Amino acid sequence: MNLVFFGTARFAVPTLRRLAKSVSLVVTQPDRPTGRGMKLQASPIKLAAEEIGLPVVTPERARAPEFVAHIASLDADALVVAAYGQILSQALLDSAKHGGINLHGSLLPKYRGAAPIQRAILDGESETGVTLMQMDKGMDTGDMIAIEKVPIGPDDTYGELEVLLGELGAEMAERWMPRICLGDYTRTPQNHDVATLAPKVDKEEAELRFDRDAFGEYRRFRAFTPSPGAWILTSLGKIRLSECRLSDRKGLPGEVLETRRSLTIGFSDGALEFLAIQPEGKKRMAGSDFANGARLHPGRSVLPHSG
Repeated sequence: MNLVFFGTARFAVPTLRRLAKSVSLVVTQPDRPTGRGMKLQASPIKLAAEEIGLPVVTPERARAPEFVAHIASLDADALVVAAYGQILSQALLDSAKHGGINLHGSLLPKYRGAAPIQRAILDGESETGVTLMQMDKGMDTGDMIAIEKVPIGPDDTYGELEVLLGELGAEMAERWMPRICLGDYTRTPQNHDVATLAPKVDKEEAELRFDRDAFGEYRRFRAFTPSPGAWILTSLGKIRLSECRLSDRKGLPGEVLETRRSLTIGFSDGALEFLAIQPEGKKRMAGSDFANGARLHPGRSVLPHSG
């Protein structure tokens, strides 16, 4: 096999490692500024490719004619695409014998788009999976080749599920790509009438609020942990939430219910235990340590702008 691999996010790394011996070129997004210092950071795929020893290119626009011509010159059997971050043009898909083969982290046609894993958790889905599909010029609209399902556990976070689905996708790619490169596979069109979208996450969506129910806000925490990072605004400032769990206690929204074993705070219906948090401008710490340092006690309100 002669494959060109397109990927950016951590989800794609296991697949690259499984297929590395057959990959002639890795394509990923350019280094982007991240963190407080806004230092340029290479993508997980770029770091993995350099570790393996594979050539890497980082085009700003994968649909640029000169780049398409370069890919066509490689005479690839297929383009393998996983969490790349750009929609590939039809000309680029046509540059390989068997076109583009995409590993998508959802049960298509549900959750087409940039954030399928996060949206599935946020919506309270009980299962998800990986769909191997033949790409077309649309956004995750191509024919399906294979689907593998996994349950979503009640405490699974986005980060944990991304690792699980990344490994599942790698197994699927290793099993199917030899057949695809021989043309030995069937394709099933998607039912476009039942399609749903999973748009890119806005950081503001990761805000938990005390005036919403705890169960839904726990899903929000799980969906946006570790990225972009769940947070909540309190009378003590903005707090990033690293580890949380549902509590069986009840109280008023913003009411401190427990500080000894963990920092437990009421929501409109139910409560959450803040096990590990990061107050603004400080290091990560246990919720109970924060409560002690802030002299919080049961009965006190931490609603924004409250005393």
